[in-house]
Amino acid sequence: MNAKELRGKAAKELNEELLKLRREQFSLRMQRATGQTVKPNDFGRVRKDIARLKTVLAEQAAAVKATGK
Repeated sequence: MNAKELRGKAAKELNEELLKLRREQFSLRMQRATGQTVKPNDFGRVRKDIARLKTVLAEQAAAVKATGK
């Protein structure tokens, strides 16, 4: 997922995607804790996707605040 894709989505869709990513992150942590095999790069990918999503949400919130809606 990239920022251009995310900027085209509504805030509700972004929040749903954030929830999905948080669940995936939790699942990865539990798999690692129980000794199941997990690809190490999945942790970084999910973490960066969450950060990217939160950045776009913050940009949208700032834009709404700036327009006064």
